[in-house]
Amino acid sequence: MQLIVNGEALESPAKTLSALLTTLEYEGEWLATAVNGDLIHAEDRLDCSLKDGDRIEILSPMQGG
Repeated sequence: MQLIVNGEALESPAKTLSALLTTLEYEGEWLATAVNGDLIHAEDRLDCSLKDGDRIEILSPMQGG
């Protein structure tokens, strides 16, 4: 299915947000995720189904000063 991840087009077989994060090698509870502008909490990612054309934002904290 065709997704937009952090503003970039991506073809992915992932059917859930959790599966997409695994495919993209994102790990950790510290990630912030949103699908189509709606914040998705870590505990809800497994149940968050993705559809063709969904816009996903994945944010991770930055370190440094």
